[in-house]
Amino acid sequence: MINDVMYSLNDSRSDATPIEPELMGDKVGEVKFTMSEQACSDHVVQNGDAAFLPVGTSVYELKGYRAEFRVVAKGRMYQVNDNPKAGTMGDLMDIASKVEKISLESGNDGSIIGDFTEEATSEFVNELLPLPYVGFDEVYKKAKHDYGIFLRVYLQDGTSMRMVYYPKANAFSAGAFGTERLNELIVTQRQRIKSAAGM
Repeated sequence: MINDVMYSLNDSRSDATPIEPELMGDKVGEVKFTMSEQACSDHVVQNGDAAFLPVGTSVYELKGYRAEFRVVAKGRMYQVNDNPKAGTMGDLMDIASKVEKISLESGNDGSIIGDFTEEATSEFVNELLPLPYVGFDEVYKKAKHDYGIFLRVYLQDGTSMRMVYYPKANAFSAGAFGTERLNELIVTQRQRIKSAAGM
């Protein structure tokens, strides 16, 4: 945790390739405590704590993104998991004007089934970013028995991230409840993509 922001390794599609040193910006923090095999079950996470990174590991900005969204440590990209200071999804995720496309992912093996149209991708981002950020815990209360639609958001720098949408709860695992238009958009794009794929 750095500056009250919790990060986690971005998923394997984006974090397998080490981040080149020229993409690293200013130092934003340093690991002061490694929790694995040390922290008690009642440990309260504090700034400088890390799950597995060794004490003394430096944490840097990732150029092109706000440090509240993505940072680099030991050559790997970490992405925000929770930011209590975020008021909206746009505050949480620094992706405005950076989305290349959105794809529908298989919930079974993570393979790509198909892509949203260009217009639907643009509308999705425009509807998503103003949503109030409530955090995963609030979403989980309503979505815990819901099935998830797996989306992959591709950014212009070649990285991507998975986003899970729960249609019955109209909620995103990243920590927000959607609008009626977002629900309609995702459900109709999913139907179109699956139909085109013969599913």
